[in-house]
Amino acid sequence: MGKYISQNIKDEILVNIKNGLTVSEASNQYQVSTKAIYRWLKNQADNTGTSALVLAKLKKENQALKEIIGNLTLEKRLGEKNQSRQKYGH
Repeated sequence: MGKYISQNIKDEILVNIKNGLTVSEASNQYQVSTKAIYRWLKNQADNTGTSALVLAKLKKENQALKEIIGNLTLEKRLGEKNQSRQKYGH
């Protein structure tokens, strides 16, 4: 049987995962098995029924998409700037 983990520590781990800490990082940091953490995540759900793990993954995906959109917007602006320079002979 595994070691006892207090509810306060479980909550701290789950909050950190929601804020972007990976399960493997949490496992190493708190010396808790990934299996236990995944079980806690599965058991914990918000009022929409979405698990903390799903929320964390969605948050990371959202951040990655924002970065991609930012990069594409920057590339588009630079392209437009270069086209206007070529058009006016600058």
